Amino acid sequence: MTSRLTGLLTRTRRTVPARPAPGAALAEAVGLHVRLGQRKVLAGIDLTARAGEVLALVGPNGAGKSTLLAALAADLPAASGEIRIDGRPVGDWSAADLALRRSVLPQSAALSFPFPVKDVVRMGRAPWSGTPLAEADEEAVAVAMAATEVTDFAARPFSALSGGERARVALARVLAQRAPLLLLDEPTAALDLRHQELVLRICRERAGAGDAVVVVLHDLGLAAAYADRAAVLHDGRIAVDGPPAEVFGDELLSRVYRQPVEVLPHPRTGAPLVVPVRA
Repeated sequence: MTSRLTGLLTRTRRTVPARPAPGAALAEAVGLHVRLGQRKVLAGIDLTARAGEVLALVGPNGAGKSTLLAALAADLPAASGEIRIDGRPVGDWSAADLALRRSVLPQSAALSFPFPVKDVVRMGRAPWSGTPLAEADEEAVAVAMAATEVTDFAARPFSALSGGERARVALARVLAQRAPLLLLDEPTAALDLRHQELVLRICRERAGAGDAVVVVLHDLGLAAAYADRAAVLHDGRIAVDGPPAEVFGDELLSRVYRQPVEVLPHPRTGAPLVVPVRA
């Protein structure tokens, strides 16, 4: 009986993916086209997210940023083209194996039941059940909660939190998952200045540890200060992709956002500062 049970456990234990090599392509869009109903939202997108970098997706409302992130997460199907995760087409991965390789933070976090904060964060560990790394669950949850500064209200129900607190708990869940590819959709939208900076510092720390971070941002200043690369989306296409200091230019951003702007170097760091031209 014991040997039979041991054999069953061995067969059901999943393989833990190896840590990615520096610069490895963890998510790729190749000739990607996406439709929502009859509307073409993305057209001909080629983009790669690499281990060790923060890639910011920026652009005006309706440009396709969130759609691109959802496609990279395999949450939206491609009308044509291909999405690859960890070098393989997304269709080759099971849902369980995908969850070991990528974690996703949607724009809004809603739960039907009043789970305590710690239980919500612990949900991020579900993909590791049945793997050797399940032993790290409690440590991963504690570290993620400390990083996002939600430990003090670990016992409070998620439904009783403010919008900003919910956003940080949702990020803690993603961090606890410890997948090497993080896909974050507007993680700073509900946050005050302090916590906006906190979230982007976390993004940089995860990239420094070897993860790939793709983050949708509206704040071009945050993208310029923290991202290694920025992809500027415009009408469902990538207008430009590269280091913010190289691709954030007056003419391009004024055209894409339909708002005159000036791009000035920060007096201390040299990072681009994007300032609207006002009368």
